[in-house]
Amino acid sequence: MTTNRIAFQGELGAYSHEACKAARPDMEALPCRTFEDVIDAVRNHDADLAMLPVENSTYGRVADIHHLLPESGLHIVDEAFVRVHISLLAVPGTPLSEIREAMSHPVLLGQCRGFLREHGIRAITGADTAGSAKEVASRAHPPLAALAAPLAGDIYGLERLADQIEDRSNNTTRFLIMSRDPDMTRRADRMLTSFVFRVRNIPAALYKAMGGFATNGVNMTKLESYMVDGVFTATQFYADIEGHPEDANVALALDELRYFTSTLDILGVYPADPLREAQLTGE
Repeated sequence: MTTNRIAFQGELGAYSHEACKAARPDMEALPCRTFEDVIDAVRNHDADLAMLPVENSTYGRVADIHHLLPESGLHIVDEAFVRVHISLLAVPGTPLSEIREAMSHPVLLGQCRGFLREHGIRAITGADTAGSAKEVASRAHPPLAALAAPLAGDIYGLERLADQIEDRSNNTTRFLIMSRDPDMTRRADRMLTSFVFRVRNIPAALYKAMGGFATNGVNMTKLESYMVDGVFTATQFYADIEGHPEDANVALALDELRYFTSTLDILGVYPADPLREAQLTGE
């Protein structure tokens, strides 16, 4: 049974909601309180897909996500890149000159310091971006505005006093779309494979494990490490590579990797977002 829902973390109008509308416009977006709730919604068949942010071009990877992905039991089936365009949202009829404070998530506040300084607006910390827009609409206090996606303004009846006020015009978030079931059947001009692994406790294990990708001509687009269970000596690696596990060169590289690892788990095989290159290069 399908629900035709895609779950995301945050309030309606969040950037994750915007990603859902862009990547799956035919699906109903289901807001959830936490990332764990998003994953549980798919596990429990309350939603078919999960939309999870994994990294931002300005602030790096999203905290906790790399720990959640391997344990989620879900599989990556797509990626989506969303430009973070920030709007100043206010009670309708309020001129920009009357805005004294702007509320948003701390990460977003840090992305438009120039605009706030130019207009003498004080930053106020809110729980999240769309939640701040919701609160500003509820308070109906004209000097207080919100910084959020334009979508949040539409949902909560706020007026957009300024658009695209972010300091960096190429600020982009990468999302992963996850499902209960893997899909290894698709083929595209550019396929991606994501996996996590731990190397064996032998000298130069990581160097040797990575050698198989170089010798077999497999492009590794991402390699990140993080601690497991709060232990400095327990390190897990997350990697993205170009290609499909059934490609001859990828299969050889993964076989060589398995020899030097204690665990290796494929998280997903999926087509690259057509916007990947433009978004990553800021074009």
